[in-house]
Amino acid sequence: MRLGILEMVGLAATLIFAIPVGGFGLTLLADGQTVFGGAMLLLAVLMVALPKFLTMPQDIPSLAAEKVIGGVAKDPDEEE
Repeated sequence: MRLGILEMVGLAATLIFAIPVGGFGLTLLADGQTVFGGAMLLLAVLMVALPKFLTMPQDIPSLAAEKVIGGVAKDPDEEE
């Protein structure tokens, strides 16, 4: 899983918000509030995981460009 610079910055920005939510969820779990604490942990995980697995509308032009470039230019390893 190689990340470009923009993906790394986006992941860092997501983690800035997801880590406190996950910590809050752990605190609630430690206090005995299992439903709300588990929901907060699930929310923190989804904040990080969903952007990697969902195609957003702003991703469509870059995906289309990758397919066009991949069809025109082949990697040197693929030509063998």
